[in-house]
Amino acid sequence: MAFDGITVAAVTQELRDSLTGGRITKIAQPETDELLLTIKTPDGACRLYISASASLPLIYLTDENKPSPMTAPNFCMLLRKHIGNGRITKVSQPGLERIIHLDIEHLDELGDLCKKKLIIEIMGKHSNIIFCDENNRIIDSIKHVNAQMSSVREVLPGREYFIPDTMAKLDPLTVDEDDFIQALKSKPAPLGKSVYTSFTGVSPVVAEEICALAGLESGMTPQDLSSDMLSHLYRQFSYYMENVRTGSFHPTVYYVKNAPKEFCAIPLSHFSRETAKEYHSMSQVLRTYYATKNTLTRIRQKSTDLRHVVQTALERNRKKYDLQSRQLKDTENRDKYKVYGELINIYGYSLPAGSKELTALNYYTDQEITIPLDPTMTPQENSQKYFARYNKQKRTFEALTELIRETADDIQYLESISNALDIAMNEADLAQIKEELMQSGYIRRKFTKKKVKLTSRPMHYISSDGYHMYVGKNNLQNDELTFSFASGNDWWFHAKGAPGSHVIVKSRGDELPDHTFEEAGRLAAYYSRNRGSDKVEIDYVEKKHVKKPNGAKPGFVVYYTNYSLVIDSDISDIENVQD
Repeated sequence: MAFDGITVAAVTQELRDSLTGGRITKIAQPETDELLLTIKTPDGACRLYISASASLPLIYLTDENKPSPMTAPNFCMLLRKHIGNGRITKVSQPGLERIIHLDIEHLDELGDLCKKKLIIEIMGKHSNIIFCDENNRIIDSIKHVNAQMSSVREVLPGREYFIPDTMAKLDPLTVDEDDFIQALKSKPAPLGKSVYTSFTGVSPVVAEEICALAGLESGMTPQDLSSDMLSHLYRQFSYYMENVRTGSFHPTVYYVKNAPKEFCAIPLSHFSRETAKEYHSMSQVLRTYYATKNTLTRIRQKSTDLRHVVQTALERNRKKYDLQSRQLKDTENRDKYKVYGELINIYGYSLPAGSKELTALNYYTDQEITIPLDPTMTPQENSQKYFARYNKQKRTFEALTELIRETADDIQYLESISNALDIAMNEADLAQIKEELMQSGYIRRKFTKKKVKLTSRPMHYISSDGYHMYVGKNNLQNDELTFSFASGNDWWFHAKGAPGSHVIVKSRGDELPDHTFEEAGRLAAYYSRNRGSDKVEIDYVEKKHVKKPNGAKPGFVVYYTNYSLVIDSDISDIENVQD
């Protein structure tokens, strides 16, 4: 669900109840577009997480802390100067806009009471955190927006703050029936789209819910509806918005196969078939729904440089592989020149001088062939020419065969690193992948006095039968798991023919139950390039049968006897242990 005005209204109510009267004791800026405020309230200290990320803007209360940079950014220092130890006097939302105002009182250098506003705009790529004085004059913002970036509004120090009205939408909390019907009739669009494009803060999911409550198909057009039906739709719309006006929120997450599919501040009747779980607060819903997504988004942003290194090397090696393959194809007829040379040696003595061709019986195929000759050369010289061509192409074939194998190994290795970047969960994982790229020579190592400590660890799961299963996040961990951690009778799993993680199941010397084999196979499928497929072929074998060739790249192994299974990549039912 989009972070719409109704979700913001639920968050605003929660912040109003929790933070009003609280004192800001700490201000941190963990990322360039994030703030983390620690606020002391009569009920204890809490943290307010605010993100103005273009891809995932968020605001919610949390107990978790985040590491901050050694040197605080300028915006963070400005806030510390002005509202450090300030008191939050009011939390409000203008209309049903995706905006939250924090009114803050503080004492200036002279001890005089001053008022400031911290304005959080949760508006997709236009999200921002804006710091204003009591006259709505912008002091600074976490993102600066100049005239070249936006023709609608500049967000710069000294400019006046205002909410741009670019969509000309109506306020759903105050609209009357006539304006409601007129707004819908003016839109030549399906009913659901007409609702969410006509009213501030209404998302497509909420528009679908209102249509469902009225018993109307969202694909109909307002022009298809009678006046009575439109009046009925307005009444359902008003009943729904009454929950927002009175703050009657019931934060809920809907699950499909234990994976969160949708969330809402007010229950959705058209999701009644899905598994619903109600939470105590909207912050808890947002943390639950967005925690993993937010982490992965951040990690993907931070892995951009590593991805560029890997992708560039992959493209270079794939081009090299194509060129080598074409060159190898040119050597396919090398044996023909050997036959030519032999036949000329056998039958060339009878050729008259200046002959341009030789027709002879090819004793390999028992068929006659015609061999082109250079009339300026003797038969012996022609034979030597063909033998020289054969030997050259033979040497080329042998060299290219080895080069192609090496290039294919490099491609396979780089694809495994690309897969490791896809499943990286934190900065420690990225640090280990970077170390691997340096060891492999893809990144030049910088010699510094400070040594980076690698703290990334394999993922840990427990099967439904109680067996511990471990998943390597990258090639270094794969080697460590397989050849240092696992014992001979433990079981080893890997997706067949695809880059992916090594999965180790600690057998404890037992014969594993079938269900544990299936769950380990699902882990191997999920943490491979074939994630999301319904049918992934998995190789599995006791660890003692897995070998590492001398000089092989990290993560590369061989095995000559194995079992196979075909399984899906759904791991939602497997217990993940947070070590």
